[in-house]
Amino acid sequence: MGVTPEELAQAYPLLYHMADAGSWKSIRKHGLLSTSALLDLFKKRGEERDRIESRRRPENVEITSPEHGRAVVRDQKPLIESKLGKSLKHCTMPQWYRLLNKHVFFWLTRERLQTLMCARSYRDHTHLILTIQTLPFARRYEGQIVLSPMNSGNTQPYAHPRSPATFKKMCDYPFENRAKYGKQYQVVELAVEGGADVNKMLASADLMKCHGNGLRTVKNIHSR
Repeated sequence: MGVTPEELAQAYPLLYHMADAGSWKSIRKHGLLSTSALLDLFKKRGEERDRIESRRRPENVEITSPEHGRAVVRDQKPLIESKLGKSLKHCTMPQWYRLLNKHVFFWLTRERLQTLMCARSYRDHTHLILTIQTLPFARRYEGQIVLSPMNSGNTQPYAHPRSPATFKKMCDYPFENRAKYGKQYQVVELAVEGGADVNKMLASADLMKCHGNGLRTVKNIHSR
């Protein structure tokens, strides 16, 4: 039971995060922030915050502040509420949305990143892709990392059962037992509550776009 940073990095040397194309400056300054942490930074309260944090976002939401300018909170199009409600255990839909919004999510394979970027809703747009070295990241944030064996933000084509217990700390994740499912399913998601400073762990930051059956780098912003 459990997985160490070294074991995780051996299986998945790189992590991938997809962000809004215009978010590089903010990430460099504040780190990668969860939706909830971003709302804290922008001092969003009341109905506006509840609408963003506790309900499904069918489209991107732009937020602004005199101090921090503009930021984009990504949509949740892959979550279909009629399916989500039937798949949830031990929490309500608002609780599930708040749980997701407390975390920053990463893919552990380029193939999963490509699947998301080439999905109908995203394939015509350019996105900021952060490629992060797993080992230093996992060592630094081991106590905050949770792992998931499924795509927690998707209910298509089938809504797998999910609950808060879907996310497990590295020390509790059945890493060895799930090896039989192959690399794409041994660990599906890695998430960190609140956010993470990834600047020193970045392998690269690129503006990328879906291109045919693969991905095309539009512009390299940062390389190590």
